[in-house]
Amino acid sequence: MEEKDKHKDDVEKAFSDPEIITQALIQGVREALLKHKQAGNPIVIWKDGKAVWLKPEEIPV
Repeated sequence: MEEKDKHKDDVEKAFSDPEIITQALIQGVREALLKHKQAGNPIVIWKDGKAVWLKPEEIPV
C-alpha cells in the first residue's frame, strides 16, 4: 500500500469516529493554551455573554 493510500485510510477512519476528532481538538486546544501561558500571552474567552481577557497566570491548562 502506498503512503498516499494509507493516509487516505487514516483520514477516513478518523472522520468515521467522532471520538478521534473530539480528542484531537481537545489536545490541540490544550497545547495552544499551554503555549500562550508559557509565552506570557493573554487569551480571550467568552464568559457571561462577553469577551473577557485572561492573564497568562489565569489560563487553565
